[in-house]
Amino acid sequence: MNKKQRILRMVGVAAASLTLFACAGMEGHDEHEEHEKADMTSSMSLNDLAIEAAKSEHLQAEHTANENIASAVRSATTDDAVSRLVLDRNIPVSYEYIATLMRQSNAFGQGPACVMCHSSNDPAKSYRGLDLTSCEGIKKGSMESPQRKIIYPGKKASKSLLRNHLRNNRMPFGVAFDYPTDAPNIIKVKKWIEAGAKNDANYKNIIQPLWSAKNAFGSPLACTDCHMSNQEPPSFHELDMTSYEGVMLGADSIAKAEEGLPPVKIVKPGDSAGSKLYQRLVQNRMPAGISPAEGRDHPNTALMISWVKQGAKCD
Repeated sequence: MNKKQRILRMVGVAAASLTLFACAGMEGHDEHEEHEKADMTSSMSLNDLAIEAAKSEHLQAEHTANENIASAVRSATTDDAVSRLVLDRNIPVSYEYIATLMRQSNAFGQGPACVMCHSSNDPAKSYRGLDLTSCEGIKKGSMESPQRKIIYPGKKASKSLLRNHLRNNRMPFGVAFDYPTDAPNIIKVKKWIEAGAKNDANYKNIIQPLWSAKNAFGSPLACTDCHMSNQEPPSFHELDMTSYEGVMLGADSIAKAEEGLPPVKIVKPGDSAGSKLYQRLVQNRMPAGISPAEGRDHPNTALMISWVKQGAKCD
């Protein structure tokens, strides 16, 4: 049905309704009321109805067009372009591009270039003894004790220390970049995990109260301000830190259950370095000083991860 046909149909329906209304109004009423209804009906000509119907349809069409334009603008983002043109098609990411990112300010969010702080394997010359000026340096990793790899070419990206530092904010939210990683309360948590993360008197009297204490880890927020139940909302990542059972259950328990997967464990008894809880207390997001409010999934981070998954080739 074309536009003209739709208008005529609307006019026909309106005219029929008015006719029925006029007929019904003449039954059982005095002559004065019948004249009033007849006058009202005659004053609304078919031409007026057609004009009003056309205006209404035009406004609806304009509203729909504006919504479509807004939707198209929202989807036309850099992230979307990277996904469609590179990631979804598994196009090889060259080291040449990765090398450019390492030398470019704001490559992964507002902040200095990576090589500003990481330019040598000598800890006396470069932070953590990490050299990001070469492909070999990236693969070699941090040379400061304890030496650590930052990528595992061809393997799961979530195990990559480089990926974690580019995505994960240090916790609690808002903690200063230079807050000591060996602060007394952080050390207490580390020792608790390494001793087996038991639900003993030490946990109940010393560790559990830390989760609800503001400024316990260098932030005006307490852990339980954001992680108070396994429901999201209101709790971020469905993580409940109000009890031992909640901490040991881990994060995203409901979301993972829907996928047939176990929760994301944040504590590995006996292994503080492998525990996400401890990691998030000590590991800063990069580049240095980046606002925690910035989006975690920068397009260049996705390309870096893709390069690693593709084998981190240097040619």
